[in-house]
Amino acid sequence: MSHSPDVELRLPAESAYVAVLRMTTAGLAARLDFTLDDIEDLRMAVGEACALVLEHADPGGDLHAWFDLSDGSIRVAVAADSSSDANPDEGSFGWQVLTALTSDVVSRREGQLHWVSFTVRSSIAA
Repeated sequence: MSHSPDVELRLPAESAYVAVLRMTTAGLAARLDFTLDDIEDLRMAVGEACALVLEHADPGGDLHAWFDLSDGSIRVAVAADSSSDANPDEGSFGWQVLTALTSDVVSRREGQLHWVSFTVRSSIAA
């Protein structure tokens, strides 16, 4: 990431830690007064993004998350350490769910990180 996010989190790149990330995400969305439905959509989107990047994560690597918070929206970037050249599968069911629940979805590789980012806007702010 080329700028300093509002919140940054690093966890082991293991699926067991996705629940921690989903809970953190819900807490941040609640602070921005997202509706319960919006929070659940955001939690689901984070889970799908994690599944996409963890698929190619290095054993013993890290799962990274960055959150940019603004009035009525959250920009989330999720990445995993990966020495694989494979990118997240943009034809997968998980990618379809992610693009249905969010906007501005981007997948990219930067150095040893494969990441997926997206924006979720509160339905109240829309």
